[in-house]
Amino acid sequence: MRLHTHTWGEGDRLALLVHGMMADHRTWRRVGPALADRGYRVIAVDLRGHGASGRGEYTPALYADDLVETLPTGAELALGHSLGALSLSLAVGRLKPRRAVFSDPAWYLAGPAEGMAPEALARFKAAPKEQIRAMNPRWDEADVDIERETLAVWDETTALGLAPLLGSDLMPAAPVVPSLVQLADPSFLIDGERAALLGARGFEVRSVPGAGHTIHRDDFDGFMASLEGWL
Repeated sequence: MRLHTHTWGEGDRLALLVHGMMADHRTWRRVGPALADRGYRVIAVDLRGHGASGRGEYTPALYADDLVETLPTGAELALGHSLGALSLSLAVGRLKPRRAVFSDPAWYLAGPAEGMAPEALARFKAAPKEQIRAMNPRWDEADVDIERETLAVWDETTALGLAPLLGSDLMPAAPVVPSLVQLADPSFLIDGERAALLGARGFEVRSVPGAGHTIHRDDFDGFMASLEGWL
């Protein structure tokens, strides 16, 4: 599936951005321009079932195939968040960026007994603005508004597509290209043991102190500082 994309900048270097579940390219409203200011042409996708992209079946393999069909190969930088990081990790060998950043990647999804219920995620589509603000007290008001807008155009059945993955360990055995794993503090997806294992497998692992899951919205300055040496 060819995905809807949004572009910032006209630089000589290319950066690719892949959002997480429930979001779309608008989640990168500050990151895209910041990278453009650093000389990048930035392309952000809307994953299938999100934003202005098409609907269909929802599996990590299909998300990855869509990225390969839509995005150019050989980018300077590819960055994915959460579900987008999982999708990027399955596509990175074909996209062949020079560097990859996986921001709080969805490489381990806890089972229902540990609080991960796809049906509850799907119901979040109807979350009122006050609930979003209360859950994300560090977000700018603009990001709270964008979250409501992206939820309105999100196909919530994408959440149900996570059910077969619950309890599965989806961490890559090794980085395909030089790769940074950027973690929330604490991360509910990658705990300390898994972070250490990723380091042993050859990933660089950094945490952004005090940041929640959507690091680039929760602490934009910390997010950008964590990318030092990778931009």
